[in-house]
Amino acid sequence: MTINRCGKLAGLLAFLFLPLCLSAQIDRHALVTRNNVNLNAVDTLGSLSVGNGEFAFTVDVTGLQTFPEVYENGVPLGTQSQWGWHSFPNTGDYVLEDVLQEFETCNDHHFTVATQHKDSSRAQDATEWLRVNPHRLHLGLIGLTLIKEDGTEADIDALNNIDQQLDLWSGKITSRYELEGIPVLVELLAHQEDDLISFRIESDLIPAGRLKVELRFPYGADCHVCPGYDWDHPDLHRSEIIGLQTGATWLKRTLDETTYYVGMNWSNRGSLWKAAPHQFELQPDRAFRELKCTVSFSPEQLSGSLPTFNEVAANSTQAWVLFWTKGGAIDFSECTDPRAPELERRVVLSQYLTRIQCAGTYPPQETGLTNNSWYGKFHLEMHWWHGVHFALWNRIDLLEKSMQWYDDIMDEARSIALRQGFNGVRWPKMTGPSGRSSPSDVGEFLIWQQPHPLYFAELFYRQQSDRATLERYKNIVFETADFMASFAQFNPQDGKYHLCAPLIPAQEIFKPMQTNDPPFELAYWHYALSTAQQWRTRLELSPNKEWQEVIDNLVPLHQADGLYLPCANALDAYTNPENREDHPVVTGAYGMLPLTPLLQPEIMANTLDEIMREWDWESTWGWDYPMLAMNAARLGKPETAIDALFLDAQKNTYLVNGHNYQDARLRIYLPGNGGLLTAVAMMAAGWDGAPEKANPGFPDNGQWKVKWEGLVRMP
Repeated sequence: MTINRCGKLAGLLAFLFLPLCLSAQIDRHALVTRNNVNLNAVDTLGSLSVGNGEFAFTVDVTGLQTFPEVYENGVPLGTQSQWGWHSFPNTGDYVLEDVLQEFETCNDHHFTVATQHKDSSRAQDATEWLRVNPHRLHLGLIGLTLIKEDGTEADIDALNNIDQQLDLWSGKITSRYELEGIPVLVELLAHQEDDLISFRIESDLIPAGRLKVELRFPYGADCHVCPGYDWDHPDLHRSEIIGLQTGATWLKRTLDETTYYVGMNWSNRGSLWKAAPHQFELQPDRAFRELKCTVSFSPEQLSGSLPTFNEVAANSTQAWVLFWTKGGAIDFSECTDPRAPELERRVVLSQYLTRIQCAGTYPPQETGLTNNSWYGKFHLEMHWWHGVHFALWNRIDLLEKSMQWYDDIMDEARSIALRQGFNGVRWPKMTGPSGRSSPSDVGEFLIWQQPHPLYFAELFYRQQSDRATLERYKNIVFETADFMASFAQFNPQDGKYHLCAPLIPAQEIFKPMQTNDPPFELAYWHYALSTAQQWRTRLELSPNKEWQEVIDNLVPLHQADGLYLPCANALDAYTNPENREDHPVVTGAYGMLPLTPLLQPEIMANTLDEIMREWDWESTWGWDYPMLAMNAARLGKPETAIDALFLDAQKNTYLVNGHNYQDARLRIYLPGNGGLLTAVAMMAAGWDGAPEKANPGFPDNGQWKVKWEGLVRMP
């Protein structure tokens, strides 16, 4: 009986999780598995992934990466890691100084910004190289060669009776299909500590000699949004066998100054050979109808044997059961609103996707570990959307993994602030592992990424309120606040501190030299500096006078006609359609953030109503809808919150695999998934100052009987 209540776990797993399962009100196994992904046809937007947060591997309906060209305009077939980066040779010796441009802000303060130059040959070339490099590397394709009875290679249209499932409970993708009436079974899993995948193939095509495993390795790609591979320059990289024995091989990959290693073992003998400069083929032994294979990727040459398929399967299952049985859970099965099942599907799949794509040692790129967007670099303003939900779902350790990176780039962030004449550290916007800024027309003008690490630190303290947490993050908190206080400029005419041009707000349509005092950023400045001051109190330090001066005298949010303006100069914000585009981020000032003294809820309520009445929804992005929902929840408008989560807009689409689709260029967008998880957790568990009732962010109309457990209240 106990095993059934715990989701039918067996043996050791049932024993390990017995206390948690016995106390649970939600049948987590049923909750998760009823949202498994099932495909019965080729869907190029429905490719499925396995991974562990540091590494991910995305496959087509064959269960491996057999037809990458077919999926290029869908969700591409990626093999990416946190460590896999590449740079083209810097033949021009380009440095950031080549793209710096000086601007004047208020109080005659001048500073330089890394802009996207178009005015000189060297500056243009430097801009291109610094934006493209480093870029995330596609580590290689592992697919099948399927041979038809007439000896020709099968294309994807030759596959019949497709039946593919992602089992979320174990992290296993099982793919079944037929080629000319002959069944093929492929089972695939990813190891949850090491960067490797393992698969099992069963088919009569093996003894017929009509199935091979193929490994192909590309050069790094300089494309903005793409799968991340380049097949057109085979002479610029090397793929070599450095070890070969019965049932195992080691390969070395060299791309300019980047080196990594691929290990592979397989069952039942078989033979591997180099078929082309960057192509290797494995022919299974025809005496068997099964092949088990493990492939690992590593920046360092490893020794010893790789785990077997059975070992990887056990590792994956144990880790995923632990993931699903720990932390938060929300069950919508007793809700009668017809939208509830779809909301549950999005929530469960978003948990899976963010676990494998966003829970690594670096902040994620917007497309995670599936394909390159913005050359594979990460955008720090998006780290809030990628990471806050981990804390609210009581999986804060998955956010904490990326915090060491902020310590690692502290010197680089300090150099940006110093170059611009400010104190503390200024966190970059679009960057790679080194923390170097990328030249951009937006990049260093953006400021809303600045308070994020401080917000994260406060989340850590709320869950572990001890001296160790304060000591661990105090440098990040204090240096972040030092910059923020020095960035705010005092205007003697009104006696207030302002956020002055040049800057670009989160609603990026406004020009940097014409933008002052964006409301979300002002509220975030007040919240972050006040929180940093609390940290000083907790550490028994006296308040910082400079911070307090800014806190006490920040300019209130600008308004007109009872509505908050997107920035001080946008007086026609609600009459000019051009200002009703992009992120309606004014709502983030009381949605993402708690109430600050700068803000009046009644004016924010008017502003939300106006935005919901008329906005250019096609210009919005995936995280805008959960942001609106959080704002509506805080304002006591739960029906509007639900409506926001289901706004009928293309960029609010969630594909069969759970990915948040944006447009033909950006087919997946993980900030949308993370934002959804943040909003739903907040609507269920509440927020500081929320009404003391169950599910305060959901409508109290009898249709939303939401069950949840293990969630954490939002600030």
